Amino acid sequence: MAFFLAQERTKERFSLLLLDLEEYYFEQHTAYHVTSTLKKQSFFLSRKIRGSFKICSKSIIFDPEELAEPIIKIPLRDCKKIEFVEEEKNSFNKPGPSAISILSKQVIYIKESNVIAPYRNEREEKTLTFQLEFCSKTEDVVQTLLQLHRASCLEKLGDQTAMIAANLQSRMARSSFDKNCFQSVAENPHMECAVEMVMPLVCNPGHVCVTDKNLYFQPLNGYPENVIQIKLHNVRRIYKRRLGLRPLGLEVFCSENDFCSDIYLKFYSTTDRDEVYYYIATFLENHAIEHTAESYMLQWQRGHLSNYQYLLHLNNLADRSCNDLSQYPVFPWVIADYTSPRLDMTNAATFRDLSKPVGALNKERLDRLLARYRGMPEPSFMYGSHYSSPGYVLFYLVRVAPEHMLCLQNGRYDHADRMFNSIGETWKNCLEGATDFKELIPEFYGTDPSFLENRLSLDLGRRQNGSLVGDVVLPPWATDSSDFLQKHKAALESQYVSEHLHEWIDLVFGFKQRGSEAVAAHNVFHPLTYEGGIDCDSIEDTDQRIAMLTQILEFGQTPKQLFTSPHPQRITPRFQNITRSSSINSADAELSPASQGEDSSFEDLTEESRRLAWANMESLKPVSSHKIHKEAVTGIAVSRGGSAVFSTSKDSTLKMFSKELKEFQRSMSFSNMALSSCLILADSKTVVCSSWDNNVYFYSVPYGRRQDTLMGHDDAVSKMCWFEDKLYTASWDSTVKVWECNSDSFSTHKRSQFNLLGELEHDAGVNTVSLNPAGTLLVSGCKDGAVTIWDHSSQRTLQQIHCHSGTIHQTDFSPDSRHVLSVGADSCMKVIDVQTGMVISSVKAEEEQRCFCWDGNWVLCGGQSGDLLLWDLLTNTVTKRIPAHSGAVTAMWMSELCTTVITGGEDRQMIFWKLQS
Repeated sequence: MAFFLAQERTKERFSLLLLDLEEYYFEQHTAYHVTSTLKKQSFFLSRKIRGSFKICSKSIIFDPEELAEPIIKIPLRDCKKIEFVEEEKNSFNKPGPSAISILSKQVIYIKESNVIAPYRNEREEKTLTFQLEFCSKTEDVVQTLLQLHRASCLEKLGDQTAMIAANLQSRMARSSFDKNCFQSVAENPHMECAVEMVMPLVCNPGHVCVTDKNLYFQPLNGYPENVIQIKLHNVRRIYKRRLGLRPLGLEVFCSENDFCSDIYLKFYSTTDRDEVYYYIATFLENHAIEHTAESYMLQWQRGHLSNYQYLLHLNNLADRSCNDLSQYPVFPWVIADYTSPRLDMTNAATFRDLSKPVGALNKERLDRLLARYRGMPEPSFMYGSHYSSPGYVLFYLVRVAPEHMLCLQNGRYDHADRMFNSIGETWKNCLEGATDFKELIPEFYGTDPSFLENRLSLDLGRRQNGSLVGDVVLPPWATDSSDFLQKHKAALESQYVSEHLHEWIDLVFGFKQRGSEAVAAHNVFHPLTYEGGIDCDSIEDTDQRIAMLTQILEFGQTPKQLFTSPHPQRITPRFQNITRSSSINSADAELSPASQGEDSSFEDLTEESRRLAWANMESLKPVSSHKIHKEAVTGIAVSRGGSAVFSTSKDSTLKMFSKELKEFQRSMSFSNMALSSCLILADSKTVVCSSWDNNVYFYSVPYGRRQDTLMGHDDAVSKMCWFEDKLYTASWDSTVKVWECNSDSFSTHKRSQFNLLGELEHDAGVNTVSLNPAGTLLVSGCKDGAVTIWDHSSQRTLQQIHCHSGTIHQTDFSPDSRHVLSVGADSCMKVIDVQTGMVISSVKAEEEQRCFCWDGNWVLCGGQSGDLLLWDLLTNTVTKRIPAHSGAVTAMWMSELCTTVITGGEDRQMIFWKLQS
């Protein structure tokens, strides 16, 4: 497996996994294990076995050089006597070599015959003798052992821990990072501090040193190597981590997609951790961007991230790490069929119901659990075990990580019948077992099948039916372990899972993780598993605090909550719809691409042309500029053929400009108040203008005069939109009004009939309004920073989000109606999911953005400075800044194929732009 392979920095037989949990390896000495064998006539034959004598905080470990010899572990708490022995003088009257004599009640033998197997414990008094190669150090070593022995024999666990911690801190204080290990003499150190390197189940103390070129870690004990070096320019990602319920961890990745990091460090203070974090961040190419769950969500929704990649990112953001088995990345079971000869991914019954936690998948078991839950005193919980814990992780990985399992379970494997024997059996037990609610791990969706095969020929025991535990039994639809992983990964990326994965995310990372929503979703675990469920530092009794922390770490931890509102569904426009039942109501059905008709080849070609245009938007060049107004331009509309361009301004005029003749042709004034926007009807014969004088004016292009006036508001009309004989007017009187207008009357130059169909009330003045392409949804933006999404047919509010701290300048739907983009006076740009109302992307720009056009992924913005900014929403970065106006850009129009742009500004200019091929 990826992270276990990463730990193999050495080929020594010794491993930190031979230590007890929460134990430290301090130092080692080359030594000889002296053994005596009884021969005839009471003659003893002495034998010396050379090896490494390792001093640990709770044990002594002797690692012999001869591979046939077992590793010996002596728990210090079982030692009855540790003493320095000076051997008798020899015939030349010189003293013999000194030795360390240890009398112990228990000796543990590991890797006998160099085979990974359960440890052999000898529980009888035994004396072992060791001679150090450098005898002068023997007395000092004995004194160290006696001090650690006293700590191990203390009655209270808290006292033991405190004494060992004091010993560790003393060792750390007496040592420092060896700067001779720098790669170059020209390196400048930034900071150095004491840390621990975190690996699955174990920690290794040492010193970290960060320079202007590298991050170095030097273990206190020189294991597994003298120094570990990471080049800062190779770092791609860094994450702050919550480790042992405290914000002390830092994990560094030198790759974009691996879930195995290059180093995981635990600091002794949050201040040190943060200083190293922010220093390394300055070396990242994209250090200005701190990816959020919402930014990854937007990429996933739009298909730029696979389900697998998205889940890895969410696990990373939720403090899940492959180096911390109590917070190992968690992945869902997605398949429910492990008996069929063929896996049918077009059948919804093939898949697990992702809207329910594992514990709620079996109704009979759930009923029993709920009955117990209702009668339980506080704190009550539905499930007595978690869906992710160190034991569950190693249950799946025992075939590739046997030493980790032996470390976790005191040198033993689990009973053969409780091992990971069969995928089908494991799934069945997760459905029926009284205490089994575990989910899966990333390896089930990877490419390395070794965790399913007993490649190491481990003796994992014999089951009750007489069979040996070997390879994992696969479902009938998998020909081998590689085929299983391939099909399992395909299932994760399938249409059904893509449509429902957001429901599982709600349970594990989202709003159904806690509170009343968790109760309603039958998703309540023990309070200790949740972040903030208990403050261990507030427990004064040291023993209780350590016991509580140990219990939490071994039981498993719920991921950090990333979302507090419903997670949006993934956009799957090309998929045929397969669902158990529709969870989308009629108002939201418009959002589902499955409800749309098949695209015609012409529409496909048009869509491809738009995509190519946006991909080439950086090549936008000005063609001409014209100053035809006396004040700022407020609106731009273009006739169907593109021959005439109409614009409105704060100077109260409507202007008509001939694109072909490149000259101003007409000017019309309706009142002495500013005109705020304009639009042109489909026949290009009528231009509609909104005014600050509370009215809407209709201008006849053929007749060159005002044709009609709609007096419909009590304050300025700020914006309008038109769809199928309906006019939508937004006003500072806090309303959006819907009018039915007969467009035929405009073409015949008759007086129009305006019927008020509806009035949408707001809490503040409405500054902008727009419709989705289908005309079924409307979005409004107010002066108080609120964005409101309305269902047009029922005129009811679908979502209301207070996401800006000032006036909203513009809002608009994405072409697929899934998202709304808004810009405001607070310089923020927000992307809102229409279905859930969640703000899935938020960008604080360097300047106020006044207007925009967008395609869902890219945004062309007009800024307060007068420049055009091209934003990539998937990375929240400006990819191009294009100089344009000498004042703020106040209006923007884009052609249907996105190849032509017209902008207007406070500088009274209109600029025509064209994409360069």
